[in-house]
Amino acid sequence: MPKLVVKGLDKQFRHLDKRVSALSNISLEVQDGEFLILVGPSGCGKSTLLNIIAGLDKPDSGSVAMNGVPIKGPGPDRALVFQDGALFPWLDVQKNVEFGLRQNGYSRTQAAEKATHYLNLVGLIKVAESDLHTLSGGMRQRVAIARALALEPEVLLMDEPFSALDAITREDLYVELQDVWKKSGSTIVFVTHNVREAVTLGDRVILLAADPGRIQAEFPVNIRRPRHIDDVEVARTAQQISHAMKVGRSSKDNSTEQVVTFSG
Repeated sequence: MPKLVVKGLDKQFRHLDKRVSALSNISLEVQDGEFLILVGPSGCGKSTLLNIIAGLDKPDSGSVAMNGVPIKGPGPDRALVFQDGALFPWLDVQKNVEFGLRQNGYSRTQAAEKATHYLNLVGLIKVAESDLHTLSGGMRQRVAIARALALEPEVLLMDEPFSALDAITREDLYVELQDVWKKSGSTIVFVTHNVREAVTLGDRVILLAADPGRIQAEFPVNIRRPRHIDDVEVARTAQQISHAMKVGRSSKDNSTEQVVTFSG
């Protein structure tokens, strides 16, 4: 059984006096332990789809199920990492990671032990007692990842978590995230607009098109790990996806567009 199954998902929003289609007939499956990437231009519904999987929003039609059970709202089986990390600035690193654990009934000792484990996993154990304002942007994002992983979710949802970071920091985190994913065994659904980032990280890349948000193509990524953004194979696959994205933007007849699956 797939970890996640999305069937016939539609979502509309009201903009001024019009109904705008954010997602149209989205269907996909995510396998257990897969690192799935959602990529596409602004306005294609990437974050909307992620929020629906997280249970923070509801579709107008269609369904999302996890382990065969319909998703009706947020749950501890899914954790979401935002662009800005959404950390608590009045708590130190350790207490930020412990927070969700304490809310879920862990004792102070249990929470501290688990937080220590995951801070060690993301390489931040030496700054566990530091205030957030003393950390770099990349380190704060690692705190957010540790906090999410500490809850041991079956699915980790990540909404452009590296978009605000400088290039060197992002490249370091690409390698670290691949290592953390491998060690944790989590299923990851990751949203980005950066095609090179998508290929560097993902087992499979789903390309979304806009107006309305829909699946345009799927790209399996069969490149040996760990991957680096400057790898020749990464660049070649990213170029293929970028070309497909440009074709999608220039298409005038979306009603005849079909999902294309590329071999890796």
